[in-house]
Amino acid sequence: MAESKKNNKTKSVAESKKNDKIEVEGKVIEVLKGSDYLVELPNGHTVKAYVSGKMRINMIRILPGDTVTVQLSPYDLTRGIITWNKR
Repeated sequence: MAESKKNNKTKSVAESKKNDKIEVEGKVIEVLKGSDYLVELPNGHTVKAYVSGKMRINMIRILPGDTVTVQLSPYDLTRGIITWNKR
């Protein structure tokens, strides 16, 4: 019984770390092949980002100069997921 409580606690900690995302607004600089984009963040860094599944399904177009919301993982700040296009 005590072992199952331990596993539940471990799972909840792992899930909370998995859901930690950093959301930042940035501007699309360049469209790369393979549906990748170079996004410039307000602090001057550039991030290579790809389009999220929902945006891909709904065929949302992203062009250079668009303002987008990018989700970054705290483990790798050089890759991101574009989740919103503000144009």
